[in-house]
Amino acid sequence: MSEKTYEVRTYGCQMNVHDSERLSGLLEGAGYVRAPEGSDGDADVVVFNTCAVRENADNKLYGNLGRLAPMKTKRPGMQIAVGGCLAQKDRDTIVEKAPWVDVVFGTHNIGKLPVLLERARVQEEAQVEIAESLEAFPSTLPTRRESAYAAWVSISVGCNNTCTFCIVPALRGKEKDRRTGDILAEIEALVAEGVSEITLLGQNVNAYGSDIGDREAFSKLLRACGKIEGLERVRFTSPHPRDFTDDVIAAMAETPNVMPQLHMPLQSGSDTVLKAMRRSYRQERFLGIIEKVRAAMPHAAISTDIIVGFPGETEEDFEQTMHTVREARFAQAFTFQYSKRPGTPAATMEDQIPKEVVQERYMRLVALQEEISWEENKKQVGRTVDVMVAEGEGRKDGATHRLSGRAPDNRLVHFTKPDEDVRPGDVVTVEITYAAPHHLLAEGPARAVRRTRAGDAWEKRTAQPQQGAGVLLGLPKIGVPEPLPAATGGCSVQ
Repeated sequence: MSEKTYEVRTYGCQMNVHDSERLSGLLEGAGYVRAPEGSDGDADVVVFNTCAVRENADNKLYGNLGRLAPMKTKRPGMQIAVGGCLAQKDRDTIVEKAPWVDVVFGTHNIGKLPVLLERARVQEEAQVEIAESLEAFPSTLPTRRESAYAAWVSISVGCNNTCTFCIVPALRGKEKDRRTGDILAEIEALVAEGVSEITLLGQNVNAYGSDIGDREAFSKLLRACGKIEGLERVRFTSPHPRDFTDDVIAAMAETPNVMPQLHMPLQSGSDTVLKAMRRSYRQERFLGIIEKVRAAMPHAAISTDIIVGFPGETEEDFEQTMHTVREARFAQAFTFQYSKRPGTPAATMEDQIPKEVVQERYMRLVALQEEISWEENKKQVGRTVDVMVAEGEGRKDGATHRLSGRAPDNRLVHFTKPDEDVRPGDVVTVEITYAAPHHLLAEGPARAVRRTRAGDAWEKRTAQPQQGAGVLLGLPKIGVPEPLPAATGGCSVQ
């Protein structure tokens, strides 16, 4: 009898990506194997890990489910499961609209997936189980990590904020922090396996410690990461400006393996709009944080998220966002046209902005940020940087005889392939010779090549039989394992 196969399709933010690593680990622990790349639904179990933050998220899900319906009819025993934020929100509606779905589970009980699949098979009816609170911290579950050299480490789940455009508190619950000792133990175990870069992950990562009333818990965690031998790079996402304190900036600057890179969502530069969003900071506070970060780390690359066209946004409000962008000089900005999130206060606000106005403002913002990104990248020309070689970052690497990776500040670097063998996870020292808005080039010979334990881990992993492709993402991203992702309008947007 051949082994049963599975496929996980993931939409949304980096938290969902990390959850999908857990789902893959659970399924493999239950005896399933990853379906071959390009199977496109031709697996024994297809799992959708959904996102609920876009207005058309449900349409996208049901369209995908509809395409699988005839395949399921032709394949007796095939099962379809739907989990994640949309499942948490819609519950029984999914089975009503798509009765061929076998399992519906939520954000709080992903560990139940194998049991629910087996129960659906035995009872021959759909299993819908949505927990109202977290049953087990996700990091206690088995994991099939997508990278041998870089890893997510979840430090908290949920969020205590009440932003009017965000549905996270309703779907992920209130913030729940993980014990510091458990976090450090997981990191140490990952490093022992060869991982050299970790990303601390949370919906509001720098609010870590709110459970125990320690406002400096996050900075202490960063400093503790600095003491772990073999851990070369530490990143985190996404912090909230409200909770960004001076001790965190000091910890970043004084801990050598904490990278000089920060992704901190702005959302709007207008104090009026920020108030309507229930964002607990204002333009002056945000720019003040940027100024302090740059004073402590002059070469830090700072990126952000911005929403254009929030209800009630005037031209003056939008100009305040443009002003903030000019002042902050972000290395990169992930810009989004406001879309209604069903179930959020903003979805029913008056003065919804016409689509054509939002589009015009969006294009102006993108053009400004493109100009700034290019100018900031040009400042990197002539610098010598250590690039951690990545897997799958450079789509044209084969044709250009280059490799790709990330500098310490998370900028993407394409560089000339050295004569000696280089593996993902290894570190190559190069000089930047050219800058484009979204990447850098190092066209000369490598200054140095350092083979690492992370490269050894990648080599060992790729020597073993692999089943299929990695987790599929439905929205734009950057990040570990490709490395650190910015928020994508998903549940980590702060």
